[in-house]
Amino acid sequence: MKFAGMPKIHLIAGAAAMTFALTAQAQADERYAAMVMDARTGEVLLADHADEARFPASLTKMMTLYLLFDAIDHGQVTMNTRWTASRHAAAQPPSRLGLQCSRRRGCDSITVEQAIRGIVVQSANDVAMMTAERLGGSEDRFVAQMNAKARQLGMTNTHFVNPNGLPNPNQYSSAHDLAVLSQALWRDFPQYYHYFQTAGFTYRNRYSTNHDHLLGQVEGVDGIKTGYTRASGYNLASSAERNGRRVIVVVMGGETASARDAQVSYLIEGAFEEYARRQLDPSGVTYANLPANRLDVTLSPNANGTALARSGPTGPMAAQGQVVETMNPVRQPLGAQPTTGQGDESDNSTDETDETPNAAATGRAPR
Repeated sequence: MKFAGMPKIHLIAGAAAMTFALTAQAQADERYAAMVMDARTGEVLLADHADEARFPASLTKMMTLYLLFDAIDHGQVTMNTRWTASRHAAAQPPSRLGLQCSRRRGCDSITVEQAIRGIVVQSANDVAMMTAERLGGSEDRFVAQMNAKARQLGMTNTHFVNPNGLPNPNQYSSAHDLAVLSQALWRDFPQYYHYFQTAGFTYRNRYSTNHDHLLGQVEGVDGIKTGYTRASGYNLASSAERNGRRVIVVVMGGETASARDAQVSYLIEGAFEEYARRQLDPSGVTYANLPANRLDVTLSPNANGTALARSGPTGPMAAQGQVVETMNPVRQPLGAQPTTGQGDESDNSTDETDETPNAAATGRAPR
């Protein structure tokens, strides 16, 4: 085939651009996964790569909290039980509550209720480690309990290595399993579920706001957990209830926090629209699953030096005030995740401290 009048150098550049576009498009699916479930019936409304292994990041802490709630229920601890941190717990990298140890004063202590709020709101790695050590006797024994509970709940594609979600190539889960865990937290511990709605938490005169930006922004949303490492992308397990219907949505591998939030909002709205449609057409026919639409673009952000294309809902299907951004993640193969230095704050945090596209692009949160 001849291309009359087109210089050879332009042909090479065009072919390179096309190859890059195809490569970027192939990479876009490698980290993304989503699951939409009816919390009461267990019906799966959408499954998009939902059983494939993904890095859970701080969604790991949902299991840590599950075991803590279980310990409270069985009388092992109370909300007023005071735990003292170990030096190992206090030395965990950010995101942290700020537990400290010194030769003169020893190590800080907090109550179990403060620990719950620190994990839920600040996604505190130091508090999650302290919880594991105090409940399990050691991190390793607590992790064994985490994995045993995962098997009991039917989380067949999950393996935990630590209680906080800090990077480890052998720690993985799936959107399906994390939806099952989200459902179990709501079902098994309704008396504690309100903690996931906590807007903020003060420790040592420092106020931290919940990383879940959908609380108070999307109708019916009342939890539950965010997570982020550079290898995992931005994750969110969310639950919402309207008119007696409760849905659980898990999205993993968001390129930015706002893109992830927009995708979760889109799926929540889609689920409730499906319920509304069923009320209008109760004919008993088999209903189709939700469409697996993604708020994405063809190329990764700024890959070709141009402005990002935007797609997805702009009306009632989008969360109020959300900017719809790309959901194109570029993932390292599972198993290639470094063991340290892959988060945002101080380059080794699990969770976002300032959910901005710039933080995701650079791998470092703004100070």
